[in-house]
Amino acid sequence: MRKINAVLSMGILVLFLIHAVTGGLQLSGFLSGGNVVLSVMAWVMLVLIAAHLLIGCKLTADTLRSMKRSGASYFKENQLFWLRRISGFAIMLFIVCHLLIFQTSAEDGAVRLHLFAGVQLVTQLLLVVSIAVHVLSNIRPLMIALGAKRYKTVLLDVLVILAALLLASGIGFVIYYIRWNL
Repeated sequence: MRKINAVLSMGILVLFLIHAVTGGLQLSGFLSGGNVVLSVMAWVMLVLIAAHLLIGCKLTADTLRSMKRSGASYFKENQLFWLRRISGFAIMLFIVCHLLIFQTSAEDGAVRLHLFAGVQLVTQLLLVVSIAVHVLSNIRPLMIALGAKRYKTVLLDVLVILAALLLASGIGFVIYYIRWNL
């Protein structure tokens, strides 16, 4: 099950990177919105996220049962484990917020943002931060699970690329907020 979760995670990561780059370019006004292929990819990513969530919930439940059986939680020693679970939960909450700010247009059927005020900007920036925490705290075990032999040599490169893309996504949301509200 962990191997399946690792493959799902990699698929989510690839689709997310495409979504983040194209979404940031759309929000900044460099690409037009309403692309059907990108919309389908976003829905596929959502299905993969749902499967990842179910597996994560099962693995967490297994861990909680083991903790109860042993009588010791070792919370301090497992802080990274709980950071991963809490950041994953935060992502789910903010994905719902992300989906709620979009509306399908009656004229052409394209999906567009229908409101983007301060609250929406904050929720989207919190989504970016939650994804950053979740991905950056899980990238090392993901690389190990996928069998990367020299993961330490590419880990920093992967982290820098992810951080740059997440920063660009956040900047895209801010640019869109400024464009929307001026």
